[in-house]
Amino acid sequence: MANVVGDGAAERSTRTLRAESALRTIAADQESPERVRRVLEQALVFAGAAFAALYTPGADDEALCLVESVGVPRNLYGVRDSYPLGSRFPAAEAVRTGRPVWLGPKELAEHAHSRRVPARDFFLAALPVREGSGCLLAVSERPDGFDHDDRTGLRLVADAIASPPPAVPADGDDLPPGGFSLAMDSGRVRVGEHILELFGLDPDEFDGRVESLLGLTVPEDLPSLMSVVEADHMSIGERELEFRVLQPTGPPKWLRLRGRLLPGGEGTPARLVGSVADASTLRSDLTDVARVQRLAAALATAVTVRDVGKAVVAALRRPLRADRIALAELESDRLVVTVLDPPEPESWPELWRAEWRSEWPDAPVRAMPTLAAALREGRARIWPAGSPLEAALAEVGPGGLAMLPLPAGNRMAGACLIGWDTPHEFGTDERALLTAAAGLAGQALMRARAFDAEHELVGMLQRQLLPRRLPRLPGAVAVARYLPSTAGLELGGDWYDVIPLPDNHVALVIGDVQGHSAAAATLMGQMRTALRAYAVEGHPPDVVVSHANRLLMDMETDLFATCCYVDIDMEEGSAWCVRAGHLPPVLRQPDGRTEIVEAEGGPPLGVVSRTDFPMSPLRLQPGTLIALTTDGLVETPDSDIDVGMRELAAHLSDADPEELGGIADTLLARAPRSDDIALLLVRYDGMALRPLRETWTVWRVPQAVGHARRFTRRTVRSWGVTAALDAVLLAVSELVTNALVHTEGQVRLDLTLVHNRLRLAVADSSPRSPVKPTSIGWEATGGRGILLVEAVSDSWGTLPVSGGKQVWAEFALEEGATGPRSE
Repeated sequence: MANVVGDGAAERSTRTLRAESALRTIAADQESPERVRRVLEQALVFAGAAFAALYTPGADDEALCLVESVGVPRNLYGVRDSYPLGSRFPAAEAVRTGRPVWLGPKELAEHAHSRRVPARDFFLAALPVREGSGCLLAVSERPDGFDHDDRTGLRLVADAIASPPPAVPADGDDLPPGGFSLAMDSGRVRVGEHILELFGLDPDEFDGRVESLLGLTVPEDLPSLMSVVEADHMSIGERELEFRVLQPTGPPKWLRLRGRLLPGGEGTPARLVGSVADASTLRSDLTDVARVQRLAAALATAVTVRDVGKAVVAALRRPLRADRIALAELESDRLVVTVLDPPEPESWPELWRAEWRSEWPDAPVRAMPTLAAALREGRARIWPAGSPLEAALAEVGPGGLAMLPLPAGNRMAGACLIGWDTPHEFGTDERALLTAAAGLAGQALMRARAFDAEHELVGMLQRQLLPRRLPRLPGAVAVARYLPSTAGLELGGDWYDVIPLPDNHVALVIGDVQGHSAAAATLMGQMRTALRAYAVEGHPPDVVVSHANRLLMDMETDLFATCCYVDIDMEEGSAWCVRAGHLPPVLRQPDGRTEIVEAEGGPPLGVVSRTDFPMSPLRLQPGTLIALTTDGLVETPDSDIDVGMRELAAHLSDADPEELGGIADTLLARAPRSDDIALLLVRYDGMALRPLRETWTVWRVPQAVGHARRFTRRTVRSWGVTAALDAVLLAVSELVTNALVHTEGQVRLDLTLVHNRLRLAVADSSPRSPVKPTSIGWEATGGRGILLVEAVSDSWGTLPVSGGKQVWAEFALEEGATGPRSE
């Protein structure tokens, strides 16, 4: 991994000289709260690092704690907030030995310092900043890692950090003018005089309560500000954000807060200490190089085209003080706009509003010839205020307009328009920033477009394994959604199903196969088919799930699956729920109350061969909403699944159950997309017409057929049915006789009347279906039964049921025949 150093390596390179100069300038301001971050940013500029961080020993000197980090988010490399000093993590080794540690991908795999090692290869460097007191950690994704100049730059950064940062004031010490100290238990805060000036408060009038300061902030900024001043949201390391405070006159003022949570000790509360400064004075300290580096870091984690647009807006609008930014992909002769900021239609030209489709407009390039010419030239163009432009462009930036073509290789990926309402002077630094940002955004846009296309293909393949449409249900309405994850391009294993069953029963199924791969998707299709087959056979819910578990155990796979199976009796409003390691259903009652069903569950499918899957009863009132989902909707790496389930229940409580599609879309819009999501919503309305049913167990006695005929005659007459009675009795005689003669075990006769149709069904214990003879002689003594049934009935058939089959025949009755009444 080490590079061979030539004879001229002894001389310091131009890059090294520039790094020394930049670090000397930063080190001269020892009191600046931005010093550590600005020093670390030089590792991104002069050492080619994608990520850099400073670790220092904690209060107990037993762990290294993250103080500050810059660049790409650390979770991409599995880097944590703290490490034990005695661990094998490179930072700990560097502090213990006092020597730098340089590791490549192979050495990093041996260290296994993280539970989740990213798929990308990278190089890691850990340099002690002072003997036993801290460590500089840096990561590079370049193929050759850190070369000689890079290592020199890192050593310079480590030496610059070695100067101690401003000391944290003790609880009773005097604060610097811009400092503060907040007691997390009481909310009492001590602030410096400069902070009170920024908030427009008189020191004699300030009551020392943090609420008094929060009350002066712009309401829209309160949530982000509360995420810092609430202890539960703070973690090790410094945090910063910008927010606005209201002014007696004029627009709000932008302030920047930086703070760090100090853990409390015995008898002393935890404290949040830090500083607040005027953000406008700090912006000049942020170099254009740092802005570009931050944009590069943001684009490195941008996955979709929409993510790229948001990253560009966040990186450019505030530093340039622009009034509007539009990012668009170029498709043929149209600009397909990805992000508009601000998003309101009235903020954009009339032509754009006329072309508004659903969320964003598609602006035709031919309607803006100036823009078309700039795209053909392929270079950034700037038009000051008053430039002669067509209305579609002039209204974007009446005070000045910048157009950035977004090149990617040998083609144009899109364009970025930046507009100002008041006259804007374009400086040299701004032009350089725009040019650099355009190149980064173009490449990122092409990667994101490829990802979106492949992701759509993956989603299409996944949807082919799911039901194309849900069946119409008696007494209920169902909607389902599937949303693939944006975290990768592999197929997932989430599925759902709605299975109509005999006697107005419906089975709801949702499940999740372990992992994201073609194997998981294939197994998902197999499990969905198996559960549907077992359900249609007529098995009770626990037997259906048990059979699926046994099937998965017999398959040659190491994967397992979770499943929730709910069998609903639409006539009675009752249900049985079986869980196999899956989330329970969530019920929303008609009055808005919600309940996370406490259904006893079994292990996931494919884990234990012999196990029970207990059934839990559910009672459904008309208007009850049933929600089944996979964990992708309610769980993220940063949140607990129980919290997500409670949030789901709360959202259902506030939702309108008449709009199932809207509820499903809203839930998916809030989802983190870190995992696949399957969602099944069913509203039980109850059946307006409930069938009349009667059952008779046929005993194997000589008079069995006569008993069955008398039962049938009494039943249908009690229902007021007289039409076709002789044909019905003949069919009963033939079907019962066949079951008694050709099968063994119990025989059952079921009668059902609904919608002027009478259905009789004879169930027995033989799985063999009756065969209709193709021809029969006049002297034959058997074989005519099925022919007679076919002749006298309107339809007949067979169904598999648990432990056997059911042979049925239906008779259409005349209009006006007595039947079930509306409830």
